[in-house]
Amino acid sequence: MLDRKKRYLQIALNSTLSEAYSIIDSLPPSERILIEAGTPLIKRYGLEAIRSLRARWSWKNTANGFMSYIVADLKTMDRGVTEVAMAKEAGASAAIALGLAPVETIDAFIESCQKNNLDSMLDMMNVDQPIKIMRKLKKLPAVVVLHRGVDEEHYNKNKPIPYIQINKVRASYNTMIAIAGGDTIREVQRAIFNDADIVVVWKEFYKASGATAKLAEEFLKEIK
Repeated sequence: MLDRKKRYLQIALNSTLSEAYSIIDSLPPSERILIEAGTPLIKRYGLEAIRSLRARWSWKNTANGFMSYIVADLKTMDRGVTEVAMAKEAGASAAIALGLAPVETIDAFIESCQKNNLDSMLDMMNVDQPIKIMRKLKKLPAVVVLHRGVDEEHYNKNKPIPYIQINKVRASYNTMIAIAGGDTIREVQRAIFNDADIVVVWKEFYKASGATAKLAEEFLKEIK
């Protein structure tokens, strides 16, 4: 489970398992790096994506005395209980549902995560006012993900990363907050300046390169 006193770098892996292995092998061992099985990876490989990332990251982290944390980006929209059970079976530490899902699904998802000892993450992509969704819930998710989507960024250059929502959620609810949609050092710095607990990145970690380890270390230095 996540430690509320710490800040984390969440690296979303969205390409192939081969690329994911190369990236994980390049990363510095750290309990503050959360490895995400991205939606494209899960759609390509199924639950094997989660199992494989768990095994690879655990092999590296355990050798250095660290726990390994795997996020399953299921983007659950229905069948909350079923999808949480699948994520648990595959070895996930957390699972992600969409804030646009029916309230009944979100409630079932969060309750099932708690029963299965998973952190529930609620992705507020395309939700204008996340606190309106949160007011309807029986229980809060462990993490609220404030998210500018990939297509939003690509096709609408004026679409901002929702930093402004961090304080709005923080003022009303005691939950951890992740920010997704930015990948540069400056965007990571802004996320932390605005008091995010988790910074989600993917673009610079789509393919492994000689700079992968250095970049991860630079991001970790910013996320204190």
